[in-house]
Amino acid sequence: MSLTVLIVDDEPNIRFLLEQTLEELEDEYGITLLTAENGRDGLEMIQEHRPELVLLDIMMPFMSGLEVCEAIRKDPVLKDMTVIMLTAKGQVNDKEHGIQAGADAYLTKPFQPSMILEKVLEVLAPRLSLV
Repeated sequence: MSLTVLIVDDEPNIRFLLEQTLEELEDEYGITLLTAENGRDGLEMIQEHRPELVLLDIMMPFMSGLEVCEAIRKDPVLKDMTVIMLTAKGQVNDKEHGIQAGADAYLTKPFQPSMILEKVLEVLAPRLSLV
C-alpha cells in the first residue's frame, strides 16, 4: 500500500524545500508526495487522494489552513487524517487556534528540515512498520 503526504503551502520555495526534505521517503518507502498551492486546491486534493498526512500552512489564498483543517475534521470520511500545521504564525494564540481547528501538531517556520523529516516519520512509522 502506497502512503501519500500532501504539502499545502502558497510559497513555492517552502513547497520545494519540503519536497526535497521528504524525497528520501519517496525513494526508501515509496511514499507519494503531492503539493497544492492554496487552501481550496489543497482541500480538493485531500478529498480526492485522502493522504495519510497533510502538511498545512495557515495563511493562504482562497481558503486558510484553519478552514481546511476544520473542513477535514467535519467530514466523517476524512476526520481521522493527520494534519500538521506548518506556519509562520508562531504566537501562543495562533497555536491554540490551530489546535482548536483540529491540527494534530503545530510547527513554526523557519524549520529545520531534519525536524520535519523526523515528525513525518513519527506519524507514518506505524504504517511503514518502523515501530
